[in-house]
Amino acid sequence: MLMIRSLRTQLGPWASRASFSTSAAAVEAERTIRDGYRNDWSKEEIKSIYDSPILDLVFHGAQVHRHVHKFREVQQCTLLSIKTGGCSEDCSYCPQSSRYDTGLKAQRLMNKGAVVAAAKKAKEAGSTRFCMGAAWRDTVGRKTNFSQILDYVKEIRDMGMEVCCTLGMLEKQQALELKKAGLTAYNHNLDTSREHYPNIITTRTYDERLETLQYVREAGISVCSGGIIGLGEAEEDRVGLLHTLATLPNHPESVPINALVAVKGTPLQDQKTLSDTHRDREEKGFEAYSDSNTGLRQTTPTAITSDLASVDLQSLYNSQAERPLHLRL
Repeated sequence: MLMIRSLRTQLGPWASRASFSTSAAAVEAERTIRDGYRNDWSKEEIKSIYDSPILDLVFHGAQVHRHVHKFREVQQCTLLSIKTGGCSEDCSYCPQSSRYDTGLKAQRLMNKGAVVAAAKKAKEAGSTRFCMGAAWRDTVGRKTNFSQILDYVKEIRDMGMEVCCTLGMLEKQQALELKKAGLTAYNHNLDTSREHYPNIITTRTYDERLETLQYVREAGISVCSGGIIGLGEAEEDRVGLLHTLATLPNHPESVPINALVAVKGTPLQDQKTLSDTHRDREEKGFEAYSDSNTGLRQTTPTAITSDLASVDLQSLYNSQAERPLHLRL
């Protein structure tokens, strides 16, 4: 909630009535620590937490985190694209789609030796989880490739590492096979709200994504699922995404919230960055809400995003072993 909420700019008087009242974030944090997590959230409840003051979200979010986790520890993970480009889907944000001219060439599945070598290097650097991603819609009809990946999972687990995969949609039997091979977690993002989803992707449905999460969950594999901010969605869509995730039968182990990097050649290449969007809102909001006497305004931090639109994507994906680490709090 904090990650997705911190990307929202909030404008208002320096001291408002809400500043002196108990926020929804405070109330729900206390309840969660006392009673545990719940799955019966309403969108209205989530919106009230979303609208809580940013520092309340920071403080009370940290309280819940410390109650559940060892707060001085993070898990270091390394991500590797084992099959890059050539995806048949039309995700509007993705440079790996074969439908768009982004300068990224499709590559075959990496061989076992290269993948295992990357995993060993990651372990030596301190990572305890290794995640493999493949640019596919699904693995149906890819029996050879899927068998290879099962072998990769077994090999890396034998090294004493946790293993995560993101391979597109799964069938029930495939999820069971991944579990048998030793897979720790499976990533399959919902991307955005159900309502905004058709504006971004048409080649797979929202329900198909939820079905994959169901198969993963039923197989006993940890679920990793989140979305992307900056796809032209409204705040209601961010709340909608949170609502879907928070009302799953079991909450995802990990909820990645990504900021869009608009890549040249994709349909969203001209989408404004989050910082630009929020700067526009801030200027308009300041005109409407600034105090004529003090001139003070209250804002929340915006996300720091990097512009990769001009980066050589082929070089980016080729530097597999040098890709950034992912720290799971």
